[in-house]
Amino acid sequence: MDFKQFSDHCFAFTGAVNIGYCLKEGKGLLIDTGLDESAIRKVLKVLDGQSLPLDYAIITHAHSDHFGGAQYLKEMTGVPLYAPPFEASIMRHPIIEPVYLFNGANPLAELRNKFLEGPPVVVDHLLFTGKTAIGPFAIDVIDLKGHSYAQAGILIEGILYAADGFFGRETLKKHVIPFIIDADETLDSLEKLLHIECKGAIPGHGPFENDLTEIIRQNQEVHYDLRSELFHLIEEKDIGETIENLTRKLLNLHNIKVKTLGQWLLFRTSVTAYLTSLERQERIRFFIHENEPRVAAR
Repeated sequence: MDFKQFSDHCFAFTGAVNIGYCLKEGKGLLIDTGLDESAIRKVLKVLDGQSLPLDYAIITHAHSDHFGGAQYLKEMTGVPLYAPPFEASIMRHPIIEPVYLFNGANPLAELRNKFLEGPPVVVDHLLFTGKTAIGPFAIDVIDLKGHSYAQAGILIEGILYAADGFFGRETLKKHVIPFIIDADETLDSLEKLLHIECKGAIPGHGPFENDLTEIIRQNQEVHYDLRSELFHLIEEKDIGETIENLTRKLLNLHNIKVKTLGQWLLFRTSVTAYLTSLERQERIRFFIHENEPRVAAR
């Protein structure tokens, strides 16, 4: 974990998951808390070693790699937490993620792991889209939903902490099929990012970008291509395909070998999000065939 400075007041702890930090007028603000206690302990050690303050913490969205350290942070420091209302609800009841991945049923024990279900934590203050202030920090909270239900980007003094509004090149290459819950909202958020005036941005996964244009275009192309690939797979079958078969075929097309049920369910969610987008465009339809839900081209 490296501690990098982007401007007079804006920094980040960079690694597998980036954690933002801002310093102004003797006050410190954290943006996300990492996956678990181990991650946030490393952050606190650096801050303590450099005698840097910590007074507030924002959680951009309720995926465990971004809020998993929040409970420990709050317990150890009493720092107040800020988050968008919908995301705050999930953080308070984090079993919600494995529940929705498992079709609403009580999830299997193997799905209740730290990667899918962070420790529950109560948010102290709700964060709404638009301009606001937390202590000395003037903040623009930007709606970047699509990867999660109400993800927030945080713009502070020209530096954008973009959460998972976009992914770095290596992350796109590694995951191939990014996790999303709504393809159209994801694409809308990416388009929005192209028009935000900022000095640079850091995503939740990937390096700081001075110019967002190229990396945003790459993210857009990934989503357009995946949606198109699914449509072509559907076109090939007159009687349609099941979501499970389409998930399998898309994974095989990209030579992805899934090792756990949780990983497969994450991929299926993304596939469903692309299919929903195609249905909104009236290019496919959902129907029941021989007691089995299917999708087919219109």
